[in-house]
Amino acid sequence: MNSGSLGLAGKVAIVTGGSRGIGKAVVDLLASFGAKVVVNYVRDEAAAAATVALARERGADAIAIQADVAQLTDAARLANETLERFGRIDFLICNAGIWEGGPVESISEELWDKTIEINLKGTWSVCRAAVPIMKQQTFGRIVIVSSTAGQRGEAFVSNYAASKGGQISFTKSLSTELASFGINVNCVAPGWVETEMTTEVFADKAGLEAILSTIPRGRMATADEIAAPIVFLCSEWADHITGEILNVNGGSVLCG
Repeated sequence: MNSGSLGLAGKVAIVTGGSRGIGKAVVDLLASFGAKVVVNYVRDEAAAAATVALARERGADAIAIQADVAQLTDAARLANETLERFGRIDFLICNAGIWEGGPVESISEELWDKTIEINLKGTWSVCRAAVPIMKQQTFGRIVIVSSTAGQRGEAFVSNYAASKGGQISFTKSLSTELASFGINVNCVAPGWVETEMTTEVFADKAGLEAILSTIPRGRMATADEIAAPIVFLCSEWADHITGEILNVNGGSVLCG
């Protein structure tokens, strides 16, 4: 095994939701190992450009592609434009997602549909687009970013938990379906992470202390601490791992 690059150098990766938070950290780490990276974003072109610039500072070949993965045509275009630019797709990181909720009786149909469409359908759509390319290569690594909410359920975010639980089942189904084609499919399930998505929650000191009391390690994860296991699952060190749900939560949720 190549301990220097972990088999990542020269490989081509798509990171959905790659312009901020966990996605940005994944892009940066992949770039540091010499991978070529596509930063997918929906609206924030400036943030995507900044992430691309950071990857290029690492010496990586990186581009940004705007696409709403909740739309099947956009997902297909994302895969096709990546193929046109780089000639292959080795890694697909399904990271795009939203986190909004409330009491079940107050969750609107619009919010329910939006959550499922972005978090779950968006995962399916990019996999649907990338898998035929990976099959032709007889190689691929798909890593889906789920959540502890998808493992245990969480009050007041039932829509989010349902979408994340769906991602976990999708991971297990796809891993057995694609293993014979040289494609590994795994999932990383983070607990609480310090990102833009959770800033408002952490602004409440009492709420923050309540959250930290549930984490045996006594703190939340950084985006970099979630990115590292994601990149590990793309590396040659994880060659015989597929269908795995890797928990990264400081001990707050213990799932076998």
